[in-house]
Order: sequence, then C-alpha cells, then structure tokens
Amino acid sequence: MTESTTASSGNALLDGERAIELSVVIPCLNEADTLGLCLEKANRALAELQIDGEVIVADNGSSDGSPEVAERYGARVIHVSRRGYGSALMAGFREARGKYVIMGDADDSYDFLEIPKFVDKLREGYDLVQGCRFPSGGGRIMPGAMPALHRWWGNPMFSKLARWWFKAPINDVYCGLRGFTRSHAVQLDQWSLGMEFAVEMVIKSSLHGASIAEVPITLHPDKRQGRLPHLRTFRDGWRTLRFFLMYSPRMLFMIPGMALVLLGVIGYALAMPGATIGPMTFDAHTLLFASLFLISGYQSILFGTLTKAYALGQGLLPSDTSSERFRRHFNLERGLFLGGLTMLAGIALLAVAVNEWRLVDFGALDYSSTMRWVVPGVTLSTLGFQTVLWSFGLSILLMRRPS
Repeated sequence: MTESTTASSGNALLDGERAIELSVVIPCLNEADTLGLCLEKANRALAELQIDGEVIVADNGSSDGSPEVAERYGARVIHVSRRGYGSALMAGFREARGKYVIMGDADDSYDFLEIPKFVDKLREGYDLVQGCRFPSGGGRIMPGAMPALHRWWGNPMFSKLARWWFKAPINDVYCGLRGFTRSHAVQLDQWSLGMEFAVEMVIKSSLHGASIAEVPITLHPDKRQGRLPHLRTFRDGWRTLRFFLMYSPRMLFMIPGMALVLLGVIGYALAMPGATIGPMTFDAHTLLFASLFLISGYQSILFGTLTKAYALGQGLLPSDTSSERFRRHFNLERGLFLGGLTMLAGIALLAVAVNEWRLVDFGALDYSSTMRWVVPGVTLSTLGFQTVLWSFGLSILLMRRPS
C-alpha cells in the first residue's frame, strides 16, 4: 500500500473493515537486523493478552528487505514515500483500525512484551500513556542503552521544560514507546515529520487537557548491526528546542519582552531626572539605551501576540481564557486609536525640541537638555507606529470566515 492510498483512508475505517481493540504501529527504515525480534515480541504480547489486534509496519523506503521481514511475521506493511519519523508514524496511525494504538521503534531497544502495561492504562480511560525509561518515573536504562549526554542532560532538560512550560506530567518526553486512543491521535492533528514528532504529541496532549499516564519501562541497547542510529544529538536537540519555543510564545516573546520593557522603564526613571548613584550619573546616553530596551521589548511582545493568534488560527494551540478575553476586547479601531495617540505624544515632544532650537535661532543646543525631549519623542513615535502596524496585522490574523 502506498502513502497516497494510506492518506485516502482518512480518519475513519473504510466500509467493510472490522474495528479491533489494538493496533501496534512500528516505523521502519532499514531495520531488517532487529525488526523480526520486535514483531515476534509484539505478536506474543497480543497473544498473551488475548486481544483483538494488529501490527502495522510503516516502512519509510527501506532497501534492506525490511518489508519482506515484516510480512513473514504477519505484519501489515504500508509504504510511506515521504521521509521522516513523524511522517511514517502518521501514515501508520491513519491506517490503524484499533481503538487503541501503541507505537514503538524497530531497533529492539523497547521491549514490546511490555505492551500489557499500556493497554491496562488505556482501558482505565487515559488518552495518552507515556513510557518512562528513567528511574525518576520508575524506569530502567540498561548499560550502553543511552548516550551519556542524552541520559544526563538532553532528555532530563527537555522533560523538565515540558513539565514547567506545558504542565505535562511526564519524566521522559522522548520515550518512543507509548500508547494512546486513536481518537486522541486524530484530535491532535500533528504536523511534525521528524524526530520532534514524539515531543509534539506530549506537548499538544498536555495543552489540550488530555488525561496522561506514565508507566515504567526498560530501555535496552540498540541491537542493530553496522549502522548509525537515526537520532542526531545536536541537530535533533536544536529542533526540539525550536519546537518548544514555537509552542510557547510566552517564553519566546512575552517574558523576554516584558523584561526588556522593565529595564527600559527603569532606565527612563533614572535618566530623565539625571539621577546620580555613587560615582554613576545617568544622562542622555542612558536614555538611548533605555529606548533601545523599550522598543525591542515592545516589539517582542507584539510578535508574541501575533504568533499566538496565528497558532490559534491554525489549531496549533488550543484557545484559552486569556486569548478569548483579548479577542473580545480587541478591535482594529482601538489599536489604531492607541497607536495614533502614542505617535501624537511623540510628535508633540519632538515639536518642543524643534521649538527650543528655534528659540536659539537654530544654533547650538544644550545637548543634555534637548535629548530629554528628542529621545522620548522618537521612542513614543516609534512605539505608536509599531502599534498601528501591529493592529492591522493582528486584525487580519483574527479574521474568521463566516459560518
């Protein structure tokens, strides 16, 4: 079956297909060394559970005979032409007929005999059941199973960020052995094609208020022979961090922006009266730095709101109370009024500076005194102009097609 035929089945069973309880989906790219071991264990787990299930191998263009191995073990093979870990998994999910879906890698680092743990939790009503390889969640990592940098820094750091930024109740954000309801996978509507697919599932599940459980598992050394793992530490680490930031406009734009605005306000409070603290005197140069902080911080906050509006419109983020409140109170006219008023205030300050220049017959000015009019005037004019442009941009993003 090709990827195009996979996509045609959409998110519902085709006429005549029989619904089953569990689908095990295994992404595969040249995994002939270990795929048979994984399929043998998955089949044993299904038999021991006496569960009505299937095993699907989503092959991503293998050239080592992996599809033939899968067929020998009775798996259903779908061929996915678009490369990527996430791409293969999404194709597998679309073809799955089970009420529940369990995904796991084909390198035999995950023991598919642990499937019953996931099924038990899914039957209890959880939307997502995440495996945990770390002792903090009761798991176990066998010697040589995980690189030291991943074990002691990368995975714990990203897992902590997931708990902190997105309130995800997990200790192992990268674990690729996990189970979920098929309806939940459809609801998430994931986009990521690469390794960050696993992180996207956890983040979006948490943001959508899904019920999430974690079960301890054991990670074994990769048993593939003579080939490098698909994961690339620094490339995939950066892609994960980038993904975290994209899904958190608050951490990427809002908080840094508010910090810069605060520094700008403090700078103005010191420089406008020409305050002196010990040997330091805060004068016109401080005003310039403060204006830089204010303009940069305000721009960051505006970008944060635009990013949030786009993410909400595209379904990347679920709506929340603050977003709905803002949407009710914001309109283009109010934004234009606020921006225009700010620009007028800035122009008025600049006019005062020009008048001072006129009073000395357009000759030399007192630099320290005049800059206290010019710098705030330029800053307010810039902030007002930014607000006008932002108001038009945001109103476009908030447009909705009439129902």
